[in-house]
Amino acid sequence: MGQKVHPYGMRLGIIRPWLSRWFAEDVRYRDQVIEDSRLRRLIRERLRNAAVSQIAIERTADTVTVIINTAKPGVVIGRSGSGVERLNKEIEQLLHRKVHLTVEEVKRPELDAQLVADSIANQIERRISFRRAMRQAMQRTIKAGAEGLKIKVSGRLGGAEIAHSETAKSPTGRVPLHTLRADIDYGLAAARTSHGNIGVKVWIYKGEILPDRRRKQFEEARDRAETPGEPAGRRRRRGAAPAPAPEPVAPEPVEEVVVEALAVEPAPEPEPEPAPAPEPEPELAPAPVEQESEPLADIATADEPPAAAEAPEGDDNDVDA
Repeated sequence: MGQKVHPYGMRLGIIRPWLSRWFAEDVRYRDQVIEDSRLRRLIRERLRNAAVSQIAIERTADTVTVIINTAKPGVVIGRSGSGVERLNKEIEQLLHRKVHLTVEEVKRPELDAQLVADSIANQIERRISFRRAMRQAMQRTIKAGAEGLKIKVSGRLGGAEIAHSETAKSPTGRVPLHTLRADIDYGLAAARTSHGNIGVKVWIYKGEILPDRRRKQFEEARDRAETPGEPAGRRRRRGAAPAPAPEPVAPEPVEEVVVEALAVEPAPEPEPEPAPAPEPEPELAPAPVEQESEPLADIATADEPPAAAEAPEGDDNDVDA
């Protein structure tokens, strides 16, 4: 058999405060424990639809202070405070003492395990599929900023003849139940159906909380690691005097050096390079001229002297004259 511990009770005095804050001895202790149990049962029955998260009880010599944390303070207070007055009278009749009632609002009900368990139980009572109710509650809780979530339902789920349990865990994150500094919220609720009661358990992991003592040690270790006079990895012996802090060293004076600016003549601009001359086009060789062959008749007469020019024919009278 598994030995299971209540996540809230295991962390009392470490990261969780007591919900019943009073002191008694012998028989008074037993009577006041029974009164607290009856008082919480009465408040949850009267405020069944008011989304009550937790109830804290403080006792003094003649006064009982009841602190109710709820996600719906308007339902608890009622119109012009009538709901608080009626509940206050019922508690005084039960305890036979003067009662002071205080109502506090839960800012983020999606991260409260008791409210998430009550929501799933109400949906199961209204014949909604338990798997759908678990899936929707998980999505809302993870979206609200939880680092891990686990939900477990047990009983005749879906009208089954044999009771069984089903567990759903968030796909991301973790729920470290064995870590005392882990801020784990736990809620338990019961859905009363025609097939019997179905139990709902919810674990919500919200991160880690360092107690005051451990937080102080952590801060001292961090300061010691940041101290320049002592190495971060060396521990001081118990009872030994702390290492003296190094004396501050005055910075050496720095001589001022004056550098005179030298007048620098601007460099002359380079002359533009002349454009390159165009290359001469290559001369084409003249085409050879073919000499025509002279006819034989012309060659024969070429050596003969030229004949006298013949006078033009004219009239005789012109010749005589």
